[in-house]
Amino acid sequence: MKAVSRLLLFALALEAKLAAQPAISEAESLQLPTAARLSSIHTAAQRDGWAPQIAPLRAAAIRGYQGRRLAAAGAWFHVYRWAALFGETEGHFVARWIPALQAAKVAHPNMTTRYAMTEQPLGLRLTPALQAWLMGNAAFSAEFFSLLSPVDFLPDVFRILHELHERDPGRFRAYANLALALAVVYDVPPPPDWPHGQVSLEALPRKLPAATAAFAWWTREDQLGHTYHKLARLGADELKFVVDAAAPLAELEWAEKIADYPLNQLARAYKMVGYRPDRAANSQPAWPGRTYKLPEILGAGGICVDQAYFATQVGKARGVPTLLISGAGNDGRHAWFGFLDSNGQWQLDAGRYAEQRFVTGFARDPQTWRVFSDHELQFLSERFRQLPSFHQSSIHLGFAADFLAAGETGAASLAARTAVKLEPRNQPGWEILVMAGEKSGRDAKTIENLLREAALAFHRYPDIEAAYVNRIAASLRARGQLSEAEAEGRHIAIKNKGPRADLSVQQAREQLLRAIATQPLPEQIRSYNSIVDTYGRGAGIGFFDQIVTVFAEHLLRLQQPVEARRALDRARHTLKVEQHSQLDQEFDRLAKEVKATK
Repeated sequence: MKAVSRLLLFALALEAKLAAQPAISEAESLQLPTAARLSSIHTAAQRDGWAPQIAPLRAAAIRGYQGRRLAAAGAWFHVYRWAALFGETEGHFVARWIPALQAAKVAHPNMTTRYAMTEQPLGLRLTPALQAWLMGNAAFSAEFFSLLSPVDFLPDVFRILHELHERDPGRFRAYANLALALAVVYDVPPPPDWPHGQVSLEALPRKLPAATAAFAWWTREDQLGHTYHKLARLGADELKFVVDAAAPLAELEWAEKIADYPLNQLARAYKMVGYRPDRAANSQPAWPGRTYKLPEILGAGGICVDQAYFATQVGKARGVPTLLISGAGNDGRHAWFGFLDSNGQWQLDAGRYAEQRFVTGFARDPQTWRVFSDHELQFLSERFRQLPSFHQSSIHLGFAADFLAAGETGAASLAARTAVKLEPRNQPGWEILVMAGEKSGRDAKTIENLLREAALAFHRYPDIEAAYVNRIAASLRARGQLSEAEAEGRHIAIKNKGPRADLSVQQAREQLLRAIATQPLPEQIRSYNSIVDTYGRGAGIGFFDQIVTVFAEHLLRLQQPVEARRALDRARHTLKVEQHSQLDQEFDRLAKEVKATK
């Protein structure tokens, strides 16, 4: 019996020895992870859980980084991040996800109000086979972590990836980026005003199809040669603008047959829907029909937003990334659409009226449901992200973010500085530099200098430059440097008065709101008059919305109808108001509101 016991103990010890994962040596950290090593990590995780794997993998990544083996460091870093996600409990994730939603201001009424706070690790949402594939696929790992947003709901992202992989592993591997796009778009429901707010919930229910049905449909259409882009060649950051179709799949199939314009003529789909001047003339922006089906829109005709919606759905049916864009021009508001052309460039002027100076259009990012500008999309799609220098910059950025999260502000600053030296347009690197400076207790002037560096790096990108300059101005204002703060704001307003009048209007709005918040009424009126005289000449409906309406309604709340009338008259005299235009009608509407106030 003793011999049998000793034999059993020896067998158990041998099994434990074989199953144990040997430590990752410094030499191994300087090389790419081998398939054997990844397999042993995965095996250990299935036995012990993912949490114990996190620290050794982070240490290996940092050793590779400190050893200046960037490729190895990046690869170990991705494995470490997978382990961290797989090992995180759903309760811990939800606790950090909800504040991220609130900070980004993307929560909406269609989202559920209760989320499970369980101790189940996120990795249990995936089969061991899919975990191993994700961890071992370097290209998909890079795509996933470059796309991942703090507001992506990972429990459902993983659930969708699992469902698609289980349904057809081979097709999943062939269309992994499409699967990822579906996962980050379908993880939460769309908001009630998507894709636009001029159609009722009864006419357009705002429901996405099941991810498995959508994946099967688009991959089938691609394999049949019906799509204009080869879907397996597009990135998930582009495919998310395909899978966010508001029209049901059956209507998309109808659209394929009714609108077969080639990709270079896709803009013609906008004019397929006849324009209804009667609706525009009668100020009826809301869709009057019982349903908002594509055949009904084509048959009944519509206004610009209906034309843009129809065209985007036609594009998505053909596997073309599209987005519905809206903006304010000289005389009115308008909607048009954009699409990804055969050269991989975004064409953002389909249905846009150049003579109306719609300098900025706005659309929704279906991954986060955040509103963003077409200028931002152009920046995000620029080709510098394909350069080796940007790839290297991104690896440094990943470590900078990880160091910052760990409270290692010095290391975070060094890594972020390296990232922006390699590629000054890697904007998150500048953000980490600023946050690391703030967390390490740097004084306000030092932080302002970092922000000035960032603004200079983006001098060719007015939106980003203006955002940094506004942060400088806010810091100066907090230090009591009021005249210097106002000078920063005026610089941006004057610089963008011609080419980017919308940014000038934003600066003017901020100036007006500060006056309302801090000055007595006579000073507020003087500030408003100065803004109208300086920035209002030749301005259009954007200025009317952001300045004129804001101040007139403020005066009405103060029971100052006489001053509101004067403010309105001054603006009408200064702005460019074409007779019978939408801007003319808006002035008339606001004048009636003022007149009705006693």
